[in-house]
Amino acid sequence: MKFLVDNALSPKLAALLQAAGHDAVHVLSLGMEASSDHDIIKFAAAEERVVITADADFSRILAMGSLTRPSLLLLRGPLARRSGPLADLILKRLPVFEASLEQGCIALLTPDRLRIRELPIMRLP
Repeated sequence: MKFLVDNALSPKLAALLQAAGHDAVHVLSLGMEASSDHDIIKFAAAEERVVITADADFSRILAMGSLTRPSLLLLRGPLARRSGPLADLILKRLPVFEASLEQGCIALLTPDRLRIRELPIMRLP
């Protein structure tokens, strides 16, 4: 799976996902650390990467734009800043929601919860 790790998380997370065999890059390694959330979303969609973040603004952008890509993995809870435990959590739970990420979704992941919303998020009239 191809991941783009946002500034809200450490570059170590991308390295740990790479070590597990995934194509993971951090925005810092791409020179995108000062890029807007909108630009990160555009880049991830063009590269077919899943954005991994702890920043809820990405969910809002995807919902408000009725976007179908990129998928978003939103990390919450006490592990949200610890790369090793985060990588372990993602890798352990990934088989459960990998197909949803491939189809287009927002996945909210905590140590004890996984919630998936398919994209696009439909707005009520």
